[in-house]
Amino acid sequence: MAAIVESVLQAEAEKNASYKSTEVDKAIELDIDEGNLVAVDLNPINGKHYRSKCQTYLNHLARDNAQILFNAIWQLPTKRVDEAIVAVLPEKKTSVPREKPVPKDQPMTRWEQYAKLKNIHKRKKETMVWDDAVKEWRPRFGYKKAGDEKRDWMLEVPQSADPYEDQFEKRGKAKNERVAKNELQRLRNVARNMKGKIPGVGLTPTDAPDVDHVKRSLAQAQKSTASLGRFDQKLSHEKPARNLGKKRKAELSSTDASAEKKRSLSILEKVQSNRPTLDTAKAVNQLMANEEAKSEGKAEKGQRKGRKGRSESKGDPTKGRGGKGSKKSMGKRKGGKGGKK
Repeated sequence: MAAIVESVLQAEAEKNASYKSTEVDKAIELDIDEGNLVAVDLNPINGKHYRSKCQTYLNHLARDNAQILFNAIWQLPTKRVDEAIVAVLPEKKTSVPREKPVPKDQPMTRWEQYAKLKNIHKRKKETMVWDDAVKEWRPRFGYKKAGDEKRDWMLEVPQSADPYEDQFEKRGKAKNERVAKNELQRLRNVARNMKGKIPGVGLTPTDAPDVDHVKRSLAQAQKSTASLGRFDQKLSHEKPARNLGKKRKAELSSTDASAEKKRSLSILEKVQSNRPTLDTAKAVNQLMANEEAKSEGKAEKGQRKGRKGRSESKGDPTKGRGGKGSKKSMGKRKGGKGGKK
């Protein structure tokens, strides 16, 4: 018996020896930020152990630093949340940069304000409910939901209602009206929170509509009929709506050849009317003016050449004194002596 007890104690001692102590000593204390759950180790790395057994050394170093961080967390005050004990983290010491800005708090809807005023808390419904018809648990919504097999094949007609009225259709219309009412309330909340500036198609209801909003709503309501408001009665002082667009009328196809020819000729006239017309008298006058300007330019150019030749002959000292082109040289060639006649 003593041998069995001794072996058990030895095995327990070996098991405890395999686990390290929770107390870790460091030459330089770690810089611990409990708010971010971060511990910074400033101690130098032992190069001898790091080079010989790198992975083992890093594992021991990470274990010791994590143990110091957990020891600091367990020293914080605690509280109970949903049957669990959690530590109350202090304010963060290290500022960590964010990729995106902090989201702004969304304004409360009317229902949220009313629930806060009346101290109404939202309770989460269970996804699975018991179905008495099939005697099994089924999802509350979606495919094969609870009560899916139980369908009303007959409805009671109230005494005050019309006996020939379709009660199924009446129930469907009431449901659609409730859905539309909820959507209307949702749009009102969105418009109130965004001060009426809502992107999208159509007009959304607002608590305080302005004059332009009312005019656009009136114009859309007037054009919601089958005739687009063409035969609706208007007030005596009502002005036509502006900047609401203009629809083109579709041309009806006809088998009459004369009507088709007339329509084609009208299109041709429109095309030709856009082209600039040719004024023959203006074109002839412009052509004659260009020719006269050219002839005057040529005459003036000839006069300039004549003036230039005379000025060159006056300025040359060799000319007129028996030169190559003088009268004396010509007389010598013709008469032989070049004397006076």
